[in-house]
Amino acid sequence: MSHLEELSSWFRAQCDGDWEHGDGIKIRTLDNPGWEVDISLAGTSLEDIKYDAIKINRSAMDWAHCFVRNEMFCIRCGPENLEEGIGYFLALTRGTVPYPPSDSRA
Repeated sequence: MSHLEELSSWFRAQCDGDWEHGDGIKIRTLDNPGWEVDISLAGTSLEDIKYDAIKINRSAMDWAHCFVRNEMFCIRCGPENLEEGIGYFLALTRGTVPYPPSDSRA
């Protein structure tokens, strides 16, 4: 299953007639360039999750930052790193958070 299919499945599982009318999932572009993804954890089994931020900076165009703020899983990443960022979120949903080398944590 692709990351997009898995994210779609997770989204569908959260839809209860109420959750989807809130913040849900927002995907936007950044002007540096890159991606900004906010996934609402409110009302899900992950809403109280403790998550160590991930901050990976390989180059100006190859980077990924993931963190939880205000019941949102936030992904900020380079233009080619959207799948990687979504992968970190999906790992969290599966309970198998893969961390990069320890020097990459924020």
